[in-house]
Amino acid sequence: MYKIIPILAPDQVEQVKAIAAMAKFVDGRITNPHNTAKQNEQLHDPTAYQESAELLQRALVTNEEFRNFTFPSLIAPPLVTRYNPGMRYGAHTDAAYLQLPGGTIRSDLSCTIFLNDPASYEGGGLHIQLGDGHMHFKLKPGEAIVYPSDTLHEVDAVTKGERLVAITFIQSRVADPFKRNLLYNLNEVAALEGLKMAPENFTMMQLIQNQLLRYWGEKP
Repeated sequence: MYKIIPILAPDQVEQVKAIAAMAKFVDGRITNPHNTAKQNEQLHDPTAYQESAELLQRALVTNEEFRNFTFPSLIAPPLVTRYNPGMRYGAHTDAAYLQLPGGTIRSDLSCTIFLNDPASYEGGGLHIQLGDGHMHFKLKPGEAIVYPSDTLHEVDAVTKGERLVAITFIQSRVADPFKRNLLYNLNEVAALEGLKMAPENFTMMQLIQNQLLRYWGEKP
């Protein structure tokens, strides 16, 4: 239901941080003024936003592990956000549909890419509720957590330092999470064990993989 994926190399992390350091940030509620749970800041400089979004999106779409887990059809331009002491984001779910300049995207999966050292700030963990499970994530720079957008999640209050992350949303080609996870696990088995199988059995597995994707997947 969720996956931690290394997305950015150290030099890419530094590039995004350098862009953010020179850019203007505004109150994060500018995009959702009625959301009282949201207490953060987001990058607002058009040039910096485009530059950072292109770098981050390119890193996502070229990451094989990300593609295999999400089956992405559309990815929202990633947005850099920051939390200073006292800022948090209360429990919420992400909007089902997001209006973007290029059209509407359905948020099947949410993704947070961590940008600064977790030891450089206190608090600020990402808290996700999956069923009865409660999980906290505070990852290394360049690592991302991908999780279902319809889960309750929150960002704990930052008490010291600065939390810098990028967020984005993915519309998956396979909207149903059960089917998506089944396909992902089947593909993982094929990748790990395929070369050990008899050729005719591996060919049959590949046939099943592609048949399921054709049947369950949406038009690209």
